[in-house]
This record gives sequence, C-alpha cells and structure tokens, in this order.
Amino acid sequence: MKKIIFKGCATAIATPFNSEGVNLNEFEKLIEFQIQEGIDALVVCGTTGESATMTEDERKETMKFAIKKVANRVPVILGTGSNNTKSAIELSKYAESIGADAVLIVTPYYNKATQEGLIRHYASIANSISLPIIMYNVPSRTGVNIAPNTCLELSKIENIVAIKEASGNISQVAEIASLCGENLHIYSGNDDQVLPVLSLGGLGVISVFSNIAPKPFTTMIHNFYSGNINTAINMQLSSIKLINALFCEVNPIPVKAALNILGYDFGIPRLPLTELSINHKKNLEIIMKDYGLIK
Repeated sequence: MKKIIFKGCATAIATPFNSEGVNLNEFEKLIEFQIQEGIDALVVCGTTGESATMTEDERKETMKFAIKKVANRVPVILGTGSNNTKSAIELSKYAESIGADAVLIVTPYYNKATQEGLIRHYASIANSISLPIIMYNVPSRTGVNIAPNTCLELSKIENIVAIKEASGNISQVAEIASLCGENLHIYSGNDDQVLPVLSLGGLGVISVFSNIAPKPFTTMIHNFYSGNINTAINMQLSSIKLINALFCEVNPIPVKAALNILGYDFGIPRLPLTELSINHKKNLEIIMKDYGLIK
C-alpha cells in the first residue's frame, strides 16, 4: 500500500494579499485557526491559494512561511504544479528542500496534453524528487482529464501516491478505485461529494469549505470512519447550501469574501478574478448566519 499523507480533511488554504504582496500576518492567523480546529493537513499555494497569479518569489516565500509556522503539527502539502514540466520540477525540488510533506500537482493547463503527455509529465516530476505526489484532476479548470487507465499507469510509480479527484464524475472515481486499489489513494476535490468518495474507499477531502469551517468537515469524515454513517450523512447534507454559496462564483472569489466576513483581512482576489458581487455577498452572509458561523 502506498504511503498515506493524511486521512480526513485538508484545507486548500486561501492566500491573503495586500498592496505589498502576501499578507503573512493574516496568513498565520488562518493557519493557527485551522490547526486549533483540528484540521488534518494543509494545502498551500493550490488553486484556492491563487498560485496562478503569484510570482515565483511569492510562492516560495509563502510555502517556506507555512512550513515554518506549522512546525510539523500537521502535514503540509505544497502546490507545485505548472503547465511547464520543467517549472513544476524546479518548484517541486524547492518544496522538498524546505521540508514539505508532499506536493500537489495539477494537470498541465492550457496545453491540453494527451494521456501519454500526462504520463510523461508526472513521471518526469516523480523521478526528480522523492516526496509523495498527489495528482490533481480538475478538468473544468485545466481543459484536460486524467483518464482512469492513465491513473493506473501512473500508480505504478512509487512516489505517486494519491489523486485529488475534482472531475465531479463519481463513475470515474469508482473506476479509478477499481483499477488502482491501494496503489493510488483518492481524495475528493469537491466539497459536495466527500461522502460518495469516502464510500468508494477515498481517504478524505482537500477542501475549500474548511477554510471557514474546518471542524465540521474533519468531524464528518471521522464520524464516517468511526461507523457513525448517518451522522456523517446529515453533516454532509447540512453543508450543501453553504458549499453552493462558496461556489456561486469561481473559486476562490466567494471563500475570500467569507473569510473577510469572519473578520480576517484577506483582501480581494487578484485580477483577472474580481471581488464577490454585492448580491452574492448578501446571500453568502445569510447562509453563513444560518449555518452558525456568524451572528
């Protein structure tokens, strides 16, 4: 069986920006909140972290800061993906040098690689580092899907240990689980599909929702694994309305607004993303109140 990086809920943590760059003081506040609330792992500089609009220096600074502040209290997974294989290799090597527990590598975006291209891309990165790799499949954003047979081929590589599956296609998740078994762990990449993925043998979720509510999702997953299935189902279903609100516009626009509503100073997303529309923000506040996050 491949190494398990974490079991439960990992937060794909947002990145706060200000006029000078990354607001590390606010970033530290959210890191501490996550750990205090019992989060199982943190993912830094992923899609929710807006890595696509960060400079290389900002990404490295943020990654290094997170590793230092977390101080081995939970696993830290660094987003090192790129549509340039060479760049992904270089950043993955950097992640390994600063003590990351694993790397999360999104499929190459825009290029629209073939399945053979995906195999060579991930194999090249895996051969350049010894860190565990989580592949990230999110075709709605990248324009390319990792097919189940491609997962099977890549699962033969020792340090490719897991996939974050955000295709939304539960049938595909089932096929990956059937083909790869314990050679490729599966994490849900969709907050509204955590329990369906767990039911197919998944180990947890890499979550946007848990930025603002880490304890409910960690508790939900731990309930599932403890055999409290009905409790876990009720927790998943009770979160759907808020999950939908957090995706009313493209991620991470709504979750950054939600963090600001909670009192953090996370600023607004970087262009070409914009701040949450007024009507969506009003609705988000109502739903957060109904969920008990604000008064």
